[in-house]
Amino acid sequence: MPTTTLSELVDELLSGTRPLPILSAGVPVLRRPALPYEGQLAADQLDRLLTAMRETMHSAPGVGLAAPQIGVPLRLAVIEDPAEVTAEVREARGRVPQPYRVLVNPRYEPVGDGRAAFFEGCLSIPGWQAVVGRPDRIRLRGQDETGRELDEEFTGWPARIVQHETDHLDGVLYLDLAETRSLSSAEAVSDYWSQPTPATAAHSLGFPLPDATGAADDGGGTGATAP
Repeated sequence: MPTTTLSELVDELLSGTRPLPILSAGVPVLRRPALPYEGQLAADQLDRLLTAMRETMHSAPGVGLAAPQIGVPLRLAVIEDPAEVTAEVREARGRVPQPYRVLVNPRYEPVGDGRAAFFEGCLSIPGWQAVVGRPDRIRLRGQDETGRELDEEFTGWPARIVQHETDHLDGVLYLDLAETRSLSSAEAVSDYWSQPTPATAAHSLGFPLPDATGAADDGGGTGATAP
């Protein structure tokens, strides 16, 4: 019998292999706006789905996972980042630990004009990274898994994670926003572009970076995106 409801879809998914399979770019569900979560799943079913998503995120490994990436077209995402990075990277990228969070029906808006650009990857585009300029401070609104209203500000790398996962729920992949000349294999990023900021990559590959106020920079400086 074909799956006809979201509840049946989730039951079918949870009865399969773990970690859950992560869909790759090209699958239609990744390009369609997800449905608002309005209690389509029973409480225990939602809990089991979120637990499976967290396990899948850890296994990948990644720092966020949106429901469409596992084929569930609902506005749900999980995020978590231990931020096990050097002090230099932490300072440059604002990458601080982000505890496990569930985002339900999230939406965000920039706070101020500041922007930062860094290499980003995605579990649905394995093996590749590209530089994405994003607001460095955002206001997140939505709910958590208990229905509690969220209205918080995020900065630095946590803000980037929230934006990346929320974009998934709108059918947007990071490559839609990226400097395409920066597109690099994971191997190339490791070999050439592992610096705390993408300034060297911008200079060598020929793409612009925003300065701290969002204006374009030719990439020839020493890291305008770093604090």
